[in-house]
Amino acid sequence: MSGHACSHFVLRAVPHPYTGEGTPVGVVLQARTADFLDLRVILDGERLRRLVPDADVELLERYLRAYAWIASGDERGGEIALLSRPERFHWLAAPRSDVLQPSPVDRSVAPDPARLLDELFEERVLARIGQT
Repeated sequence: MSGHACSHFVLRAVPHPYTGEGTPVGVVLQARTADFLDLRVILDGERLRRLVPDADVELLERYLRAYAWIASGDERGGEIALLSRPERFHWLAAPRSDVLQPSPVDRSVAPDPARLLDELFEERVLARIGQT
């Protein structure tokens, strides 16, 4: 299969970090050769409240918005958002023990990174939470 090498991970909401149990709420994907870095996340507070009832939903929404700003290079994401795409991706993918945690990074090849991101969001987030 020809295309762009892609790296991606799932963002999980983890209301009790010490348990490690979480709910998928987004996917981040980078394709360096396509100058692509983007994410798909659930940003609706009511939906998040239903999915992760034990979480501080306002905090989770702020984190998700910050991730979106950082991925897009939006200055509202602070100094991290001003880094190069690969540096932003690595910062977003770094392991954390917080309410929002990245899964290990997976790799794939795709001719259209944006389409792959949409497919991964459907498969790894919406399908797993029972909403398509």
